[in-house]
Amino acid sequence: METVKLAISGMTCGHCVSSVRQALETVPGLQVENVRIGAATVRLDGTTESATTEAALAAVQGAGYEASVDAPRAADASEDATAGCACCAPRAEVPTPLTSTRTATPSA
Repeated sequence: METVKLAISGMTCGHCVSSVRQALETVPGLQVENVRIGAATVRLDGTTESATTEAALAAVQGAGYEASVDAPRAADASEDATAGCACCAPRAEVPTPLTSTRTATPSA
């Protein structure tokens, strides 16, 4: 078995990590060892390494992220890590009202 590291861009939150993990788990001959923001480590079975690597890259890209066989890259200074991912962006745009369920009662 061979361990391959994938550099993955576009993952910015736990939902992204979950989406990539689920996509990788569909690839036959692949054991997902670790998925974290920016990278994934997968173990390939020894029979079809290049085909499995290509299938892993295709699965990640199919989930909406860019992937390559590489060590994790450092985030570009131009990337805003707080911007959120494409799947979370609609939720991030909805302002949360600042309301309280408590009411003020005058002190006697």
